[in-house]
Amino acid sequence: MSLLLIRHGETALNAARVLQPADTPLSGRGIAQAEALAERLAGRRIALILSSDLPRALRTAQAIAARCCLAVETTPLLQERNFGDLRGQPYDTLPSDPLRMREAPPNGESTAAFEARVAAAFALIVRRRALLSGDLAVVTHGLVIGALIERHVALAAGDTRPAHLGNTSLSIVEWQPPHAASLLNCTRHLDEGTGDDARALSGG
Repeated sequence: MSLLLIRHGETALNAARVLQPADTPLSGRGIAQAEALAERLAGRRIALILSSDLPRALRTAQAIAARCCLAVETTPLLQERNFGDLRGQPYDTLPSDPLRMREAPPNGESTAAFEARVAAAFALIVRRRALLSGDLAVVTHGLVIGALIERHVALAAGDTRPAHLGNTSLSIVEWQPPHAASLLNCTRHLDEGTGDDARALSGG
């Protein structure tokens, strides 16, 4: 049994390339994406959903939970990186790339603090999965999944961390070391009407 790493559905601010405040909800398109993913996952043996407590991730988790008759647990450890006072600002108007900045923005989180929190989240994920008899679905955010893949997941030879993680993308990772990935950034459950917008921010 595996870990299912899932990015939340699309939001209006995500599509508009705006750094999202914590309370940003899913858009109608994002809800449709979440429902499509839920339908895809209905046939898997999922034992539990662990989700970020931010609304865009939690609403995605709830769509899966309703379709699969599952419980959802939340943890702030799975929240997106906190960009502090930069949240709410258009990404393309900022003087430097905030997704790559290592220092903490005003009232925000540094890369080092974010990566330490993601490491704690991964330790929690593995502990929770060890108590289950099925898959653990983890619903979170683009930068969190990117950090998990880069620092905690073993990729096959020739594979690299995806440059863009699609909304409701699915990555499948073995829960035991070396945490090998068997699927990365898959959005085949989306159709023309709900397909991922590659121009949208991968973080968020």
